[in-house]
Formats: sequence, structure tokens, C-alpha cells
Amino acid sequence: QVQLVESGGGLVQAGGTLRVACAASGSIFSIGVMRWYRQAPGKQRELVATITTDLSTNYAGSVKGRFTISRDDAKKVVYLQMNSLKPEDTARYYCNGRVNFKDSWGQGTQVTVSS
Repeated sequence: QVQLVESGGGLVQAGGTLRVACAASGSIFSIGVMRWYRQAPGKQRELVATITTDLSTNYAGSVKGRFTISRDDAKKVVYLQMNSLKPEDTARYYCNGRVNFKDSWGQGTQVTVSS
């Protein structure tokens, strides 16, 4: 059974940095497009960043220039490096992707940015 497990969330001051990771476990033979989403209380889930298998990336306008998505397929891990964090980045961050040709989600990791 495939699982996506996020880690690395926490509390950080505005202007700080944080890196969250998403590790895939189980019997895995294919990892396709991977994405990071986030959801703040009372708001809809928002697509933050996407990375394809050929390492093409795309970002939401609100994080472009501050966040960087990357992947290490050998380790089966996807990262989201977050710099210059703002209080409005506070949310639960979820990993999503095509693993073994099926859409998979993690349980999320909380990121809180204090002002």
C-alpha cells in the first residue's frame, strides 16, 4: 500500500525559512507529477507548486520567487523549500501526486508563521 507522509512543518517567524518533505513509502514503481497544496482555516485548498518528471516546475503567484519545489526520485521524496515566509503562508500543507498511476494524498503538515 502506497503512503505519502509529510514532515518538516512547524512554527516560524515571519521572514524565516522552512523546508517540508513528502516521502513515499510502499511498493512503488512509478512516481509521476507531484504537487504541494495548502489549506488555511476557513479557506479552500490551494495549489502551491507542481513538479513534473522532467523537473519542470510551476508555482502559485503568491509564492513565486519564495518557494522552491524539488524531487529526489531515488529517495522517493519531494521537497518544498519555503523562504521569506509570511503570516499568510500559515496553513496545512499537503503532498499530492501520481504514485503507481494513482492519485495519492498525504495527511498534511502544519506550517504556522508568526508576525
